[in-house]
Amino acid sequence: MGSQILVVLFCVLSCSFVSVYSQGGNNKNNDTASVQGTVVVDGDTTIGRTDEDFICATLDWWPPEKCDYGTCAWGHASLINLDLSNQILLKAIQAFSPLKIRLGGTLQDKVIYDTPDNHQPCVQFVKNTSELFTFTQGCLPMYRWDELNAFFSKSGAKIIFGLNALMGRTIQRDGSAAGAWNYSNAQSFITYTVRHNYSIHGWELGNELSGSGVGTKVAADQYASNTISLHDIVENIYSGIEPKPLVLAPGGFYDANWFRTLITKAGNSVDAITHHIYNLGPGVDPNLVEKILDPSVLDNVLGSFRGLQSLLRSAGSSATAWVGESGGAYNSGRNHVSNAFVYSFWYLDQLALAASHDTKTYCRQSLIGGNYGLLNTATFVPNPDYYSALLWHRLMGRNALSTSFSGSNKLRVYAHCSKYSKRFTLLLINLDNSTAFEVNVGVNRTLTQQGLNNRKWPKHNRSYSIIRLPRHSKIGTMMREEYHLTAKDGDLHSQTMLLNGKILSVDSNGDIPSFEPSLVNSSELISVAPLSIVFARIPYILPACR
Repeated sequence: MGSQILVVLFCVLSCSFVSVYSQGGNNKNNDTASVQGTVVVDGDTTIGRTDEDFICATLDWWPPEKCDYGTCAWGHASLINLDLSNQILLKAIQAFSPLKIRLGGTLQDKVIYDTPDNHQPCVQFVKNTSELFTFTQGCLPMYRWDELNAFFSKSGAKIIFGLNALMGRTIQRDGSAAGAWNYSNAQSFITYTVRHNYSIHGWELGNELSGSGVGTKVAADQYASNTISLHDIVENIYSGIEPKPLVLAPGGFYDANWFRTLITKAGNSVDAITHHIYNLGPGVDPNLVEKILDPSVLDNVLGSFRGLQSLLRSAGSSATAWVGESGGAYNSGRNHVSNAFVYSFWYLDQLALAASHDTKTYCRQSLIGGNYGLLNTATFVPNPDYYSALLWHRLMGRNALSTSFSGSNKLRVYAHCSKYSKRFTLLLINLDNSTAFEVNVGVNRTLTQQGLNNRKWPKHNRSYSIIRLPRHSKIGTMMREEYHLTAKDGDLHSQTMLLNGKILSVDSNGDIPSFEPSLVNSSELISVAPLSIVFARIPYILPACR
């Protein structure tokens, strides 16, 4: 009976079986080649484990006067002036249930909090090119903090707040920030937050002050001491309250020696080590699209991921790794690129690489604001990357699995255990503009007795199996779910994304559309069109996903 249900082809893993060939197209475009190959998934072990709420996005402080390369892309997206009554914004956050939101950015280190201990005027940022970060000091009024928390509570967001780490310091001629951190205003602000029963998931110290810094820098041993102080403040103010918020640091770019000192000296006072990634270079780069579609550019983050994990292991640290901010192209990204379909190639690849290196949370710059917002700055309508993030959140579980595909480096392949399931989901990213891929799925494992019982599979002892189902069986057809993402009219610069050929858009009430999969017979190969992205939920139970 079992042999009638499933056809299993065997090959020893060491033979590295991959069937790849080029052929004339079955596609409408006869210039499109078709390449067949096998994605091999390790079904026995995981290579990384994320938080359940892996997806995170940022809200920033930048005022409308923030401009890059002659373009002012921030509008009213600041924490100070964002329209909290907008229903699309509310529903976009609620759709994640929950979405982590990191509040911070460059200007956080120039923000004072208008708590009772503050004796300075509570005035907002003013553009001044002679000032650090080109803006004067700003202020967070407590009435605005109250409004923000009411909104966060309604939306169900989990908040990470970035504190001012430059308070009390002076900027030296060499660009370094000297002196002790004056934490009195931050302490008062945290106290206010606790007294008003506002829920904070984590407190993060500073923004981009690590290593050589951005604008200015703080020595690693001093930063470690400040992180310990923040930990003690949190422990004291949250005494008797559980769970306590996380303490995060440093919110900066990875520098091995600097991070090593912080991790070693801060010890158990830090819960998450946060690093930033802008691996595509400046938003003004005319070759930005070419870089997004270049596998070697996408892989240039691997040194940071591997280096940070190595430091945490060698130090015996209990801290975990987060990407605290990542926008791809710095200085607000680029219009019609970082808010268009093409950016999902970079974004989803980043999420997958981070997860496979045991990164617990990945914060996208930004939720709204600049040219890299998940939501349109003016209309709040979701950009393509919003839908990519939500699909990931709903389909990809916590456990990342090892995968390989030897057919072409233009097909990026990743796998996770499916969300709330013992099955697994593939993510296939085709960077090639003229080649379609037809993909087999292989699993390098010995099928267990439980798997046999669940699926009535024939018992065997091979280490590598290519799993394919017949088109018809006596017990029916096993189907898989497929989600194909493409650009409207094939235009990579389009801000409209298609799911299985249908436009994704909010309705008149601002409701986020549902994601309807295509159901495909599991015996069929997975077709990945040129310059497209596919999520495929595979109906097989793996040991790593139990």
